Amino acid sequence: MSICPKNKSSSARRDKRRASWKMAAVNLAKCSKCGALMMPHRVCKSCGSYNKREIVSVD
Repeated sequence: MSICPKNKSSSARRDKRRASWKMAAVNLAKCSKCGALMMPHRVCKSCGSYNKREIVSVD
């Protein structure tokens, strides 16, 4: 036997619960070496550096 609610939940209460299911924009930070936009705490795709050190060589 499944759980049955005692009372009907209103649409406002239901939609308040679902309001947090939205997508957020990606946070971007400037690369400290080349100034390009990149995701924080990741290697820069344009210059291959992380924390002012070259990690990956980019051709």
